[in-house]
Amino acid sequence: MDGNDGNTGNGEIVDVKLVLRSTRVVTPEGMRAAAVAVADGAIAAVLPYDAGVPAGARLEDVGDDVVLPGLVDTHVHVNDPGRTEWEGFWTATRAAAAGGITTLLDMPLNSLPPTTTVENLRVKQDVARPKAHIDVGFWGGALPDNVKDLRPLHDAGVFGFKCFLSPSGVDEFPQLDQEQLAASLAEIAGFGGLMIVHAEDPHHLDAAPRKSSAKYADFLASRPRDAENTAIANLVEQARRLDARVHVLHLSSSDALPLIAEARREGVRVTVETCPHFLTLTAEEVPDGATEFKCCPPIREAANQDALWAGLADGTIDCVVSDHSPCTAELKTPDFSTAWGGISSLQLGLPAIWTEARRRGHTLDDVARWMSTAPAALAGLERKGAIEAGRDADFAVLAPDRTFTVDPARLHHRNRVTAYAGRTLYGVVTSTWLRGVRIADRGRPSPELSTAFEQGEPPSPNGLLLERNK
Repeated sequence: MDGNDGNTGNGEIVDVKLVLRSTRVVTPEGMRAAAVAVADGAIAAVLPYDAGVPAGARLEDVGDDVVLPGLVDTHVHVNDPGRTEWEGFWTATRAAAAGGITTLLDMPLNSLPPTTTVENLRVKQDVARPKAHIDVGFWGGALPDNVKDLRPLHDAGVFGFKCFLSPSGVDEFPQLDQEQLAASLAEIAGFGGLMIVHAEDPHHLDAAPRKSSAKYADFLASRPRDAENTAIANLVEQARRLDARVHVLHLSSSDALPLIAEARREGVRVTVETCPHFLTLTAEEVPDGATEFKCCPPIREAANQDALWAGLADGTIDCVVSDHSPCTAELKTPDFSTAWGGISSLQLGLPAIWTEARRRGHTLDDVARWMSTAPAALAGLERKGAIEAGRDADFAVLAPDRTFTVDPARLHHRNRVTAYAGRTLYGVVTSTWLRGVRIADRGRPSPELSTAFEQGEPPSPNGLLLERNK
């Protein structure tokens, strides 16, 4: 028997423990009625809807709810250890599971220590291991003084390296200047790695008007599009010169899309992501003093948002990930110049994107590609991102026509601050499955997990720690 597909060679599927059936399953060939057979935590086969259930297997029929591949979120700040009052692996992965996310990659900063050496990576892994309700991997960090640490981190299993081109907001993670960026890129290109980049140019930021203010317009003026555009242009030029593979994080300026598209046509290895808040929230609707909407780069105007959607539609933007960057409520001061910049959306990204995508004529096949298939491909997660034989049996089950109003009290991340409070969204996550095990039920942790947590006796979570190429 092939251990990947559960097939004996004569067409018989063996060792199947679960069959998940729906009239709407999102597969690489498109949405169709199907029965997904699961054996040993993997997808054994995608069968016709009316296929017989193998002996000994449990049938879960979800009716007309849509079965999507579990979402892959490659941009999450868990902050654990060191700033666990902001977030932690237990709460972050619980929120992710409730939102249909089955895999996340943790960013290397905002935790103490940052993930910039192998020793620090091991600290992070030891903290995460007993708390992960979903699968978790790690990005490394590229700093001005740690070029020597990049290859050892790569060999230790990080999925790539994050750098900032402007101040990160925390002293322990300084930005790279252009010379330092070139040195790090040359090292990373030498072993075939990936650099992921917060691309805002510090000179443009320094020249922009800044003042203490509760007005969103003042904050928006302090993070101009030119800062992103220039930083991305410089990054593309460095990648072209060094034949390096680079990824632009959290794109908010649509002005950069033609440059990125042209670079790709020329063979530059550049990919790009954007985030739910840039695709669903607009500058015009942000109330003054509402710093739950603050992030860097910022939420921009509606016309800019339209252009980002066009970039998604034509494939210039590869994927949509959360950039979940939480903090305590006290750090969200009413002054945009001093409030912590970050939007918490782990649990809400899928319905937020689906609400806007359906309005614009996109399908759940598109959403699955942006939020599961493409992020998995970015990170090289070959067992994630699609419902097909041999992949992990990770699923998000969605009732796409049901609506709900966002109540912060029902969110599972540690500090229940959200820019989506009070919004009515389409798409209720009815269950989430990790390697064939239901880990969330109707947007909440599974009943067994909830009961144990409330009694102060958390069970061993089901998540695994992932390493590159394993």
